[in-house]
Amino acid sequence: MEAYADAVAAQIADLDEYVLVGDSFGANIALALAVRQPAGLRGLVMSGGFAANPISSPLWKTAMRLMGRLRGDLYRQLVLRAHAHRLASPHDREGQIPWSEADSRHLFLANTPAISFGARLTAALAADYTDRLDKVAVPTLIITPSHDKLIGEEAAQIMHTGIPDADEIVLERTGHMFRFTHPDTYARAVEAFLAERVDEPEVAGAAR
Repeated sequence: MEAYADAVAAQIADLDEYVLVGDSFGANIALALAVRQPAGLRGLVMSGGFAANPISSPLWKTAMRLMGRLRGDLYRQLVLRAHAHRLASPHDREGQIPWSEADSRHLFLANTPAISFGARLTAALAADYTDRLDKVAVPTLIITPSHDKLIGEEAAQIMHTGIPDADEIVLERTGHMFRFTHPDTYARAVEAFLAERVDEPEVAGAAR
């Protein structure tokens, strides 16, 4: 995770002020950078992320490690179908943009090669920023979907409790993919946070 945070730090090195906005794995990267207290950071927005891997089942952890090593058709047909199923919620089709498990799978097919997916799994399984949450020294917004079987409710609660200046909002009738299914709702939540808690930041962009 630190290597991903290094890559983001390099991209924003020339900004005097910025806000980190991270969704899903991008939220983990944003947190990894925020605990370093980088110069210029004015705010932090995270959704669908966690401070430490929320999966406690040894069997499921083993399955994830195996999934991260699969390539070719096994990755495209088995891993991504299983992952898309875990990402899905019963509210996806009623969003501003109706979404399906097939849409999630196609999103990963188009943007995430198997080797990158495996690297993300390895980073997510190993990262643990629980003991460093108090290092986040900027206003923080945690956006939580009301239904997220991939991450669960406790992950957001841990971050909300551990980060000194954190607010949490729960978006009702949304799932893990709400950035795609409910983009207007997501954007309004971020805009309201920026207006209320951060003075005219220069947004570095959403980590994906």
